[in-house]
Amino acid sequence: MKKIAVFPGSFDPFTIGHEAIIRRAMSLFDEIIVAVGSNALKKNFYSLETRMEMINKVFEDEPRVRVDYYEGLTVDFCKKNGAGYLLRGLRTSADFEFERAIGQVNRSMAPEIETVFLLTVPEHSFINSTIVRDIIRSRGDASKFVPSAINLKDYKGIKD
Repeated sequence: MKKIAVFPGSFDPFTIGHEAIIRRAMSLFDEIIVAVGSNALKKNFYSLETRMEMINKVFEDEPRVRVDYYEGLTVDFCKKNGAGYLLRGLRTSADFEFERAIGQVNRSMAPEIETVFLLTVPEHSFINSTIVRDIIRSRGDASKFVPSAINLKDYKGIKD
């Protein structure tokens, strides 16, 4: 049976921490679906299309990574795509507590879907999308925090 994992998030923007988790997880799974969450109640900096384009660019030479979007419950998206695993990255103990609670709720709703946590490498532990987005909003150079395949000058945020 094919091992399919879903790596869900808003990815606004996609960071080197996200990329590293996916690349490390590729040794564990046959396919990884990067699931970009679409939430009408949340105001994103980059459009859904732009975020998906950025991630596709990072993994354009990796056929085992697919980028898709979803609305609603993550476990429903997993079921629809035949994924038996949810992949999550952990940077801090606060991340663990938050992700543990979500993982337990997901397990209660869909016991056949296993949540797998990977710890970030120490050099990425301080990087998160909120900080990177703030650097970009303030017209700073955030290039060292996003994958090298993404040239931030090619993308404009919602406010531009």
